[in-house]
Amino acid sequence: MTTKAVFHPTCYGIAYTNGTSFLLQFEWRTNCNRNDVLAGVETDAYFFCLWRCYLGKFSYFCEKFGKKNMKIGIVQQTCQQDTRKNMEKLCEAIRKAASMGAELVVLQELHNSLYFCQTENTALFDLAETIPGPSTEMYGGLARELGVVIVTSLFERRAAGLYHNTAVVLEKDGTIAGMYKKMHIPDDPAYYEKFYFTPGDLGFRPIQTSVGRLGVQVCWDQWYPEGARLMALQGAELLIFPTAIGYESSDTPEEQERQREAWMTVQRGHAVANGIPVIAVNRTGHEPDPSGQTNGIQFWGSSFVAGPQGELLYQAPKNEEVVKVIDVDLQRSENVRRWWPFLRDRRIEEFGDLTRRFID
Repeated sequence: MTTKAVFHPTCYGIAYTNGTSFLLQFEWRTNCNRNDVLAGVETDAYFFCLWRCYLGKFSYFCEKFGKKNMKIGIVQQTCQQDTRKNMEKLCEAIRKAASMGAELVVLQELHNSLYFCQTENTALFDLAETIPGPSTEMYGGLARELGVVIVTSLFERRAAGLYHNTAVVLEKDGTIAGMYKKMHIPDDPAYYEKFYFTPGDLGFRPIQTSVGRLGVQVCWDQWYPEGARLMALQGAELLIFPTAIGYESSDTPEEQERQREAWMTVQRGHAVANGIPVIAVNRTGHEPDPSGQTNGIQFWGSSFVAGPQGELLYQAPKNEEVVKVIDVDLQRSENVRRWWPFLRDRRIEEFGDLTRRFID
């Protein structure tokens, strides 16, 4: 181990280096001011550091030292009746995302088929499959070939008469890193999911992968802050929501836009409250209602990635298919949580009543 570099007379540190691994320690003196800048430090790996004064406390952040970036690919697309064609198109999109540098690729909810929950039809249970099964084998093979982690969303047949809406995370070697079974199940016009899906029983557990610890939930879960919080409290580095949501055409344009904006706002709130990025991937396009009772669903797309302060890093169009890779700085979560230590200040001893349906 070597020792290098003593810096500013009022604001100094020592860098210990060993190859490309090094630890930086700082001692701040009380007479530092906002104009002090620590920069231009060279070790075996180049880095520089700036510090700032925030609410009367000193904090520092590194732009190269300790920076952890992840390239996240999202696939927003339309679906058709032919599931095989949907899957082939998805594979092309995943390949494209990988060629653009994606390390993690997130797909939309129930991506293999049309959103079949617009009607209640027992014949549609034939769309379900076991896990492991054909889809995990195919997407797992693609993950292994491309060296990427893939978040899929499948209609799972667990047993006869027992089905789940299940997100499956596939590791770079093609194995199943983990699963999440959708917990909150809607039952609204054109979203008759309670007919098809049993609520999940795996809890809110992040999934450890080679690219990070992923807090995966599914669609309707995104409206509930409790699940996001539980994921964050267990070390999730990202919140991920495969989604299928859109407008009912009888709503006014103003109401449609309020709904879409609310969908984005609540998830950006999860990012702020927990200090970690959020990835939401929705489908796009119009899908008719087979029963004719409604005019079908116009899925509003708008897939997005938000940073740990809710800032939009990317937002997809409403009506276009998209394959996009977004560079996300995970180190920023560390800095934001230092500035806004919401987890530190939680009054957990007062939250017992949150387990009640209603307080009356």
